[in-house]
Amino acid sequence: MTTRELTTDILIVGAGLGGVAAALAAADRGSRVILTEEFPWIGGQLTSQAVPPDEHPWVEEFGITARYRALRDGIRDVYRRRYPLIDDARAKAELNPGAGWVSKLCHEPRIAVGVLEEMLAPHRSTGRITLLERHRPIAATADGDRVTSVTLASEIGEPDVTVHASYVIDATETGELLPLTGTEYVTGFESRSETGEPSAPETAQPDNVQALSVCFAVEHVDGDHTIERPARYDFWREYTPSAWQGHPLLSWTAPNPRTLEIDTRAFGPNPGDDALAVDADQSKNAGDQNLWFFRRIAARDLFAPGFYESDISLVNWPSIDYFLEHVLDVPRETELERYEDARQLSLSMLYWMQTEAPRADGGTGFPGLRLRPDVMGSADGLAQAPYHRESRRIRALTTITENDVSYEIRGDAGATRYEESVGVGMYRIDLHPSTGGDTYIDVASAPFEIPLGALIPRRVTNLLAANKNIGTTHITNGCYRLHPVEWNIGEAAGHLASFCVATDTTPHAVHSDTTQLEAYQSELDATGVERHWPEGRVYAY
Repeated sequence: MTTRELTTDILIVGAGLGGVAAALAAADRGSRVILTEEFPWIGGQLTSQAVPPDEHPWVEEFGITARYRALRDGIRDVYRRRYPLIDDARAKAELNPGAGWVSKLCHEPRIAVGVLEEMLAPHRSTGRITLLERHRPIAATADGDRVTSVTLASEIGEPDVTVHASYVIDATETGELLPLTGTEYVTGFESRSETGEPSAPETAQPDNVQALSVCFAVEHVDGDHTIERPARYDFWREYTPSAWQGHPLLSWTAPNPRTLEIDTRAFGPNPGDDALAVDADQSKNAGDQNLWFFRRIAARDLFAPGFYESDISLVNWPSIDYFLEHVLDVPRETELERYEDARQLSLSMLYWMQTEAPRADGGTGFPGLRLRPDVMGSADGLAQAPYHRESRRIRALTTITENDVSYEIRGDAGATRYEESVGVGMYRIDLHPSTGGDTYIDVASAPFEIPLGALIPRRVTNLLAANKNIGTTHITNGCYRLHPVEWNIGEAAGHLASFCVATDTTPHAVHSDTTQLEAYQSELDATGVERHWPEGRVYAY
């Protein structure tokens, strides 16, 4: 088939939260955008990966962009307009449809897809944003320090597409454009001698990458819904990671992320609770001791009786963290084999829950657990895409290290303040077990800022990072990888690319020239991007 050739101002590869935010910011500013996505749903970790939003405790008051707040408001609006909420739930300003403890806005991923599509719709109608659905980057060309084109393959048998753009934004989940374009990058752990981080190893470990997970949603209803025994079940049933201290991975036990002591979590479907009273604030309560409630995305008691047969609970627990092998910079065939192994782990956990898991009444197994493929938008009930916690990361103009955000290091002075700030974020440095055999790394952090230089490669002049591929380290990726931070990064990148197109400048010039930087930042301010935390208040958890 003949490759199609397209030209645009800005190409954004990856329509996760960072990619969608970048497209909206650039189009709102007047640029023409081509946005691409590999999986059936846009929205990345919030939708195709099915991860409820990980957010800081003050998200309802401040610390996010206006566009991200519009996304959150839009999700709640759908529930209020279209779902049979009970009166007290409908009236609750901070409605949490799932009453999950991990987030103040646990919800079904399909709702977020609809809101994101609605946000893009006006620009798609005018042609300012073109969405290339089900396309994956496979090649790129460069002329010196500039990317000149990116070629994308269709996942559904359509012709390849080559896009020529003034600016290219890598909003993929694993920094897929970086090797294709020759942009310098790093993977895994940097060495302590390079970063000066107290939690870093003495020598670099490029293959030591955080676990990925293939999430799924379950309900509990009458009948036997046990799935076919997974092909790899025997392996995963016996697998005992060293960090689990003699306990199998398929269990209710796992290391406590903060103490590393073994915890045994509770699990019991639909036990009944006061869903309206759930206070999803992880600075007060990690909320992970009851797995059914932890990432619940539909709390049936908030809706008219009988609307939901059961709560719906999202499984994204330590038992499905896949850290046997990493998937970065390996042949495509190997990458797909490892994704399949991660899927086998998730299916094995479900099968174990249905057949062997200990119950509080002394019995074993929950055969009433049923997958919800309709909720996941997939045929098999697993999330459409793996949840990647870690990506390739650009060698950036500004690299954020543990020393910039750790509360133990920074104390009441707060995280490093940047004159080049393009946004804010907050989360503990939360690193899951990794492919090098490490257990959790959990470090209290201070509310931090996003430096512009972290989005800009040192050498390549027209490529920007807009996801987990910015200039963090393996360690600080652990707090810059969450939903609202990714959105803010993407929004800043999209606005910057559009600013550079309109003013005939470059990201490097904006970064180095105070006049251009201030002009760009004033535009961010006007669109509702918060670049600094409120004065006079210290936050940490």
